[in-house]
Amino acid sequence: MATQATSSSPSSTSSSSSSSSCPRWKYDVFLSFCGVDTRMNFTDHLYTALKQKGIITFRDDEKLERGKYISVELLKAIEDSKYVIIVLSTNYAFSKWCLIELAKIVECMEKTKLTVLPVFYHVDPSDVRNQRGTLAEAFVKHEEDTKVNTEDMQAWKAALKDVGHLSGWHLHDRHESIVIQKIIARIFSELYHKLPCASEDLVGMDSCVEEILDSYLSEELGDVRCHAPNPISGFVTMTRHANSSLNLILTRTN
Repeated sequence: MATQATSSSPSSTSSSSSSSSCPRWKYDVFLSFCGVDTRMNFTDHLYTALKQKGIITFRDDEKLERGKYISVELLKAIEDSKYVIIVLSTNYAFSKWCLIELAKIVECMEKTKLTVLPVFYHVDPSDVRNQRGTLAEAFVKHEEDTKVNTEDMQAWKAALKDVGHLSGWHLHDRHESIVIQKIIARIFSELYHKLPCASEDLVGMDSCVEEILDSYLSEELGDVRCHAPNPISGFVTMTRHANSSLNLILTRTN
């Protein structure tokens, strides 16, 4: 694309620099999970908590899982996300749908620098890395399926090995609410601290907001009960969708 050299004022240069540095994604979080294991419990509680904090989250519609093929829209949602939380559960590897998602997620780790946060939901990380236990049983089943080719099988195994090496949360004899609050605190704080679009014209705004958020997160970690939507959640949601002239939040584009 041809460009024209023009002189610009300091304010316009600053605005251009700030705008160009804004990361662009459609969803803050994509949830990958096995419906039969966690749709009605852990994943549902996690999804609700993310929404309450104003974190824009993609969770597939239950009806989609009943279809024969994984949708292109769902794979595109992975590409359009900043974080992926993978809830690795007992039946996760039995689902070809989940394994196709997983392979796409690992691909995006390299291509789009997607941040992947695994939750080992009553499965051992070493079993995930080495496909032992129920994961080994799952692949025996896939090997018997004539519709599954060897190339896909190898890609799925490699993806499980990669994810099994990632740092995450091992939910074994731990309160689900505590793990959920730790996940929320990690994502919430990173999303705020990585906002590069705060307007330089609003002197002192960042420090004031940061104090509020730090105080809020401290309170949340000290109280792991489920909360209804609260003022700070409304604040985050409001600032995310505020007029771009405030230059305080991310520019979201498809």
